[in-house]
Amino acid sequence: MRKLLSLSIAGTLIASSLGVAASPATAANGRLVSATALHTYATRSDVDAALTTDKFDPGTDRYGVRTYRLVYRTTDATGHPTTASGLVALPINDRMRLDTASFAHGTSIYKGDAPSVSDDVFLIGPALTLASAGFAAVAPDYLGLGLGPGAHPWMDIPSETTASLDLLRAARAFVAGAGRQLSRDVYASGFSQGASAALGLARALQSGADPWFRAAAVAPISGAYDFRHAEIPALFTPEVHPVLASAYTTYLLSAYDRLHDIYPDPADIFQPPYVGLPALFDGTHPGDEIIPALPPTIDDLLTPRGKALLLHPTGRFAAALAVTDSVCTNWDPAMPVRLYYSPGDEEAVNANTEHCHATLGAPTVNVGVNTTYNGFVHEGSEVLSVPRVTRWFLDRSH
Repeated sequence: MRKLLSLSIAGTLIASSLGVAASPATAANGRLVSATALHTYATRSDVDAALTTDKFDPGTDRYGVRTYRLVYRTTDATGHPTTASGLVALPINDRMRLDTASFAHGTSIYKGDAPSVSDDVFLIGPALTLASAGFAAVAPDYLGLGLGPGAHPWMDIPSETTASLDLLRAARAFVAGAGRQLSRDVYASGFSQGASAALGLARALQSGADPWFRAAAVAPISGAYDFRHAEIPALFTPEVHPVLASAYTTYLLSAYDRLHDIYPDPADIFQPPYVGLPALFDGTHPGDEIIPALPPTIDDLLTPRGKALLLHPTGRFAAALAVTDSVCTNWDPAMPVRLYYSPGDEEAVNANTEHCHATLGAPTVNVGVNTTYNGFVHEGSEVLSVPRVTRWFLDRSH
């Protein structure tokens, strides 16, 4: 149940909605603020040893890896300048020109549960896998996580996109300082929340958001691509683990209220004694503090008004959900796309992948089920998918 402590779940496509243009901070976006060397996995065997501690298949490993934390300029969810952090992992080899793989992590509720500030292999394993295969791997922490200031705007695709894109820009400058170069091709993947972020990044690159980078392929894993019509209804059913249903519901409502003002007062939405629960989702409280405070079911959490808001969203809430769900509905990918999933996912229910497949037309890849990872199909889907995604990216990059 360890990953319950760092929960993993997971408008209109115009440049301004992505935070890519029409922002006074755009000229500075991606500017490198600092770079900190983190770990050296000197040999392929060192990488293998790290990955197998969290049950990742090391079969694609070829090189040792060095990891770094970058802090860089970006734009917050309201269009103002801010900073964010992210992980960069580079292969130890003699290649001067590297293709880039971007991997967006699943949901975290605590600032310390982010790739650039954590040693948790579940968080850094995808970047290690991709870098050891020969890619320059980047893993954004997102806004408000890692060393980023403020609260994290959870499931806000525009800011996830800009945070991901600006990390690519910062990584390009950092790698150039070491005498290497990132190619134009970006291979995008992500798990759960990060699955939507990966699609958002690929969509932005296809739209010309950056003059250098282009999306070569995108392979999201176990995403919650259709909150309104798939994920939210499932929260009220046995399909979703009941405690996690309470957690995701609180995170969604509190994050969206912070950004979009979707309810007048928490007491209208949350039942006593859970009115103060949203305050715990500000990034400063670790999961082992939050999990015991959660109600056992979503029915214990919400007032009738809260349930109505969630099941029948209107106004600003409905508009925000439409932007989140647009990653599978309002564009036609020009790059290859594969949707990876495990059947019986008890967090990001499979209807999300089915709906994305139907609207985006992308093929799905059933990776099977692994429940040995903390007993959850959802987390196991990342462990199963990352090596498969890496092999697919390698096939396309050669």
